[in-house]
Amino acid sequence: MRAFIAACLLWCLALPALAHEVRPAFLNVTETSPSTFDVIWKQPVLGNRRLKIVPEFPHDCTATTPVMTRQRDTVSERWEVICDMNSGDIKFPGLERTLTDVFVEIRYRTGDSRSALIKPADPIMRLDQKPQSPAREYLKIGVDHIIYGWDHLLFVLGLVLLVNRRQVWGVATAFTLAHSTTLGLAAFGLLSIPIRPVEILIALSIVLLGVEIIQKIRGNPGLGARRPYLISFLIGLIHGCGFASALSEIGLPKGTELLALLLFNLGVELGQFAVIALVVAIFFALGIWAKKTVRPLEYVLTYFIATIAMYWFIERMSEYIA
Repeated sequence: MRAFIAACLLWCLALPALAHEVRPAFLNVTETSPSTFDVIWKQPVLGNRRLKIVPEFPHDCTATTPVMTRQRDTVSERWEVICDMNSGDIKFPGLERTLTDVFVEIRYRTGDSRSALIKPADPIMRLDQKPQSPAREYLKIGVDHIIYGWDHLLFVLGLVLLVNRRQVWGVATAFTLAHSTTLGLAAFGLLSIPIRPVEILIALSIVLLGVEIIQKIRGNPGLGARRPYLISFLIGLIHGCGFASALSEIGLPKGTELLALLLFNLGVELGQFAVIALVVAIFFALGIWAKKTVRPLEYVLTYFIATIAMYWFIERMSEYIA
């Protein structure tokens, strides 16, 4: 009972956390005639809310009125901008208050192009600077995907509780491989799945993981504990569809898809291993200096994982029921 109460307190503290996949935005700018650019601005819809962020082009630019359309969980705006587009800044005011990254791609009639990955910490693209490869930033997106993506973070935490310390690294890698498979298929246009059903399945998978952990703690291991690699891979396919569905709608800058995917997946793996190493170290230390607290802590964390996932499941299902 005390473990359950403690888990409820943690659950209440975590409710403000993001319950949906952290997804990128995409700004595509294409020169159609001298100094005239076609602009497509795509933003993710989180729940029934969208980011009310509008790119600001250099001061000497003039723009037409945007035309807005919505496709499933993405809002697209299209308009024309007239200016040189070789100097000045493209700004994204308000991005600093989000966890959203922005892919930017600019293509000129000469055949030249420039791409960038804009982060909330520095929401400005400087057009007069030499273009740099966004490779390092793609890697960071993968790490952020674990650290700020609460559904994936809770699943990784659950894996540590479900399997023994020698298995957990391989099980986490199986999850990443499956995650990478669906992500790659979507990024190259071979897979397109609506995000809402996927998010419901993600939440349900975490609830079921919590049930598996409780069974294991009580000495009655279920299928997840007996076949951890297979179960982790199958659930990884589902979790990969979450970010994959977003990328299939938003898109990636042309020519960087493979690099982005490779580095993103490497970042996911590094993020997972960092979380696992931290949790394993904590339990190892507790096992030495406070052994009696290990089992209650496992219960608290398990109830926390399962109850917050159940909250997400109910919240996401309510969108269909209401």
